[in-house]
Amino acid sequence: MLKVYGRRSAFNVQKVLWLIGELGLEHEHHDVGGAAGGLDAPAFKAMNPHGRIPVIDDGGRVVWESHTILRYLAARHARAPYWQDDAGLRARAEGWMDWTLATLQPDFLRGVFWGFYRTPIDQRDMEAVNAKVAAVARHMAVMDDVLAGSRFLAGDRITLADIAAGTAMYRYFNIDIARPDVPHVERWYRELIVRHAYQQHVMVRFDDLFGRLDY
Repeated sequence: MLKVYGRRSAFNVQKVLWLIGELGLEHEHHDVGGAAGGLDAPAFKAMNPHGRIPVIDDGGRVVWESHTILRYLAARHARAPYWQDDAGLRARAEGWMDWTLATLQPDFLRGVFWGFYRTPIDQRDMEAVNAKVAAVARHMAVMDDVLAGSRFLAGDRITLADIAAGTAMYRYFNIDIARPDVPHVERWYRELIVRHAYQQHVMVRFDDLFGRLDY
C-alpha cells in the first residue's frame, strides 16, 4: 500500500495528499515531522537522506521531494488531466510547477508565511515581510492575467499546475496581509475549495503554527 510520511499541516505534504485524494488512491499516512519528530530517525533518513518531508513509499519504491512525488504519482497512477503523454502538454503544467517552487513558494511560504505568520510578533522584520507581501502581490497579478483567459493555470482542466500553486491559496487568503484585487485568482480559488480532496487535505487548521519557529 502507498505510504505517505509527513505532518498534515506541512504545506508540501498537503500537495501530495491533495493529489492522492483527487486520484482516489488508498494510502496510509504516517505522522512525521513537527511535534511528531522522527526526521532524524535512521529509518527515515534511509528513505530520505535530507531528513525532509514529504516522502512516499509506493510498494517499496521510495520517492522524496514534493513535486517529484506529484510527477511520479501522476505518471504511475493517473491519466489526463493529471498526466499527459504529450510532452508539450506536460510542459505547460510543469512550467507552473517549477515557477511555484522557484518563485511563488520562496516569496510566500518563506517570506510571508514564515516571516509574518510563524514568527513571533516581537521578532518580525516587517520591512522584509512587506517587501515579500509586495512580491507575492506581483505574482498574483501575473496569475490573474493568465486566469482571465483560462479556467485553470494550464488550460480548461485541472492539472498538476493547480495542485502545486493552488495549495498556497488557502493560507494566502486566510492570513492577515494586504492582498491586491485579483478577481480571476479568486474565482479559481473558489473552484478549488469546493473540491472534496482540497477540503480534506489543504483546508487544514494551521493556527497551531502561529508565532512558532520551533518546527
